[in-house]
Amino acid sequence: MDLKMQGVELTTNPDTASSDLAEPYLGSLLTSLGLDIYYHRSQKDTLYHYNKESQEVPVLDFVGGYGSTVLGHNHPDLVEYAKQLLDNETAIHAQFSKHPYANDLTQNINSVIRREFTTTDEYSAIFANSGAEAVEVAVKHAEMDRITKATELLERVAENRTKARSAIADGALIAFDDPYDRLASATGLPLDATPDEFMAEAERVNGERAAAPPVLLALEGSFHGKLIGSVQLTHNAGFRTPFTSLATQCRFLPTDDTDTLVSVIENERKVVFDFVVEGGAVRVVERDLPVIAALIIEPVQGEAGIRPLGEETAQRIQKMCTAVGCPIIIDEVQSGMGRTGAFFASSRLGLQGDYYTLAKSLGGGIAKAAMTLISKARYRDEFELVHSSTFAKDAFSTLIACRTVDLLEADGGAAYRLAEARGERLLSMLRRLRDDFPTVIDDVRGVGLMVGIEFRDQSGSPAGFIAEQARSGLLGYALAGYLLRQHSLRVLPTASATNTLRLEPSVYITDDEISQLEAGLRGLALALRDNDGTALLP
Repeated sequence: MDLKMQGVELTTNPDTASSDLAEPYLGSLLTSLGLDIYYHRSQKDTLYHYNKESQEVPVLDFVGGYGSTVLGHNHPDLVEYAKQLLDNETAIHAQFSKHPYANDLTQNINSVIRREFTTTDEYSAIFANSGAEAVEVAVKHAEMDRITKATELLERVAENRTKARSAIADGALIAFDDPYDRLASATGLPLDATPDEFMAEAERVNGERAAAPPVLLALEGSFHGKLIGSVQLTHNAGFRTPFTSLATQCRFLPTDDTDTLVSVIENERKVVFDFVVEGGAVRVVERDLPVIAALIIEPVQGEAGIRPLGEETAQRIQKMCTAVGCPIIIDEVQSGMGRTGAFFASSRLGLQGDYYTLAKSLGGGIAKAAMTLISKARYRDEFELVHSSTFAKDAFSTLIACRTVDLLEADGGAAYRLAEARGERLLSMLRRLRDDFPTVIDDVRGVGLMVGIEFRDQSGSPAGFIAEQARSGLLGYALAGYLLRQHSLRVLPTASATNTLRLEPSVYITDDEISQLEAGLRGLALALRDNDGTALLP
């Protein structure tokens, strides 16, 4: 309900009215693009604002909180439940105590994993507040797992070195074979160096290799957040470059070139040198050192322009990572929670992760909730003592997440079927539009209700405004401004492919609302085809 309708007066201090201190640059940018609207309430797929005549204006919302409102704005069941929680004085701040509802949520999602991936694997959960934080939890845990395994390996090597020294003191000889030669090459020692010299140098080389930063792998076009760690996994250089000195760098791989993944894994391979006693001799043995912390993947790349991962590519990645023990983090922050026609978009690809990250729609559109699911085969109990978050796993947001999952799973997963059907209706309309305007619309892509419509480059347009916006990388925002002003449609471009407008409505989007979108997009396509820059001016 509108705050004015509840008797709450919204006032502005006249002394500060002209001074916007809350993200002032972004505010001025919104104004220049005609997107500076204050929405005072929302319902289903509609946002509302007041015009200059104080009349309430509905705006059909296809942004959907960047994928956060798969069940729409202010779903009545969730709103009623939230009211009950607050009326019942739910203990929101009860850190370091029992949270049975968190276990209920984790168990329910494990049931979904077993069904969608046909597996018996179990996943433990660490809770967070946002998708970027959930990604950082996954990477932190993967690195803890890697460094723990490396430490355990070095400890075994040290024990073997002690045994080897004793054997040599008793007269055992070192075997001169290929691993011995490679040790000599790595240490720079002559082949006739003493065993003690070789062992001392091997220990040094092992230590240096184990101390090297981990290797993190992601796909070109990826977006995994903008925090210090997660931004290193985000391919867009504009987001990442200013902060490259703050955290471990990531290697970005071509999306559909799995041969490059094989090459990178082989090139990044490192070994440590072990000494083992065999048959009265001491042999040098090379042990693989855990180097790659993780490969992180989005089943559908959102910020890159809504680009689904190919099924064949996904399965080749799965096979290769399993073979070399490289953990896979599947970022389902935007694609998960039923948006693509299944709870996990990766399940449609047959791609099972060691880690999953969930957020956005996990909170049902009214709470900030996120979680990282970690395979029990990799789970490190001690991680729970070195990572924490004050607001993670609180009763309110976690119980809302529980109810959200219940709503998605209700009636045998009716919401997933609805997402798939509504998505196909939306895609069909957009494909017709593409066919009608081939010189304007380059491509239509998507899965379920995660859809992108890519416009052709307009930097050569004879319309000055259109060409200027295209050359500055702001054309998508100018298109969004037109749709908002002229058709009361709210859409936005993807951050790393600004010629692509993203469409992420709820599963309840109607045929009439899709038709309203079609009318707006047709008007937009006509303006671009006819080089009518005046129509797009704010």
